[in-house]
Amino acid sequence: MRAPRPFEVRRFATLGSTNSYLLAEARHGAPEGLVAVADHQSAGRGRLGRRWEAPAGSSLLASVLLRPVLAPEQLHLCTAAVALSAVEACWVVAGVEPSVKWPNDLLVADAKLAGVLAEADLEGPGTYGAAPIVVGIGINVAWPASDHDLPDHLVGSTTSLQQQTGGPVDREALLEALLEGLGPRVGALGSAAGRAAQAADLRRQCTTLGAPVRVELATGSFEGTAVDVTDEGHLVVRTPAGLRTVVAGDVVHLHPAG
Repeated sequence: MRAPRPFEVRRFATLGSTNSYLLAEARHGAPEGLVAVADHQSAGRGRLGRRWEAPAGSSLLASVLLRPVLAPEQLHLCTAAVALSAVEACWVVAGVEPSVKWPNDLLVADAKLAGVLAEADLEGPGTYGAAPIVVGIGINVAWPASDHDLPDHLVGSTTSLQQQTGGPVDREALLEALLEGLGPRVGALGSAAGRAAQAADLRRQCTTLGAPVRVELATGSFEGTAVDVTDEGHLVVRTPAGLRTVVAGDVVHLHPAG
C-alpha cells in the first residue's frame, strides 16, 4: 500500500466545473491530492453530458486529482473509492447511510443523494508516475429541503441530507470526513490486496446487486439481473444468454409493475 499524498484544498465561490479546473491543473503538472471545492458550479456536469445544477451553497461540490498507477480497466476503482468515502462521511456527519447504485450514484432508498463523475486524462503528463484522473462528487446537502422544492417529476427521485435528517448538515465537516476516509482508500489502490478490498467494500454497499436492471450502452441496451462486481469494479449481469460484464454504461433499476 502506498502512502497517499496529503490533500490540498482550494475553495471557490463559483467555478465552471471543479472537474474541468483540476483537469487543467493536472495538465500543468499538479500533483495528486489537489482538491477543488465550489459553492456553485456554472457548468457542472454528470455522466453522458448531463447538467448538474443546484442552488449556490446547497451542496458539497468537490473534485480530487488522483494519479494512481492502475491499468485502464481498473480505473473505476477510483470512482468507487470516492463513492465509498462519501457513504462513510454521510454516516459519520449526518447519520445517513446511502447505498451505491452502480456505476456512480449514492441513493437513500430509491432517491438520489449524490453523483460521482470520474474523468481520466490518459494522454496527460505522468509527472508523478501516472496519468491523472479527476473524480468529482456532488452531494445534496441542503437542497432539496423537502419535496416542495422539487418539480413533480422529481419528487421521490431526489433527496438531500437535510431532508433525511430534518436539520442542517455542515458541508465543511462532510468534506473533512470524506477526505479522511479517502486517503487510505487511495493508498490501497497501489496493491492487489488493497484493490480487492475496495471491490469487496463496493459489493457490500452496492444496491444494484440482486436488482433487475436495464443496461444502456452506446451500442444498444439489454436487461438482466446484476449479480456481482469484479475486482476491477465492473458490474456483472446475468442475462438469458449468460453473464455479461459491464465496464461502462448507464444502469436503470427495474421495478415490477404495480
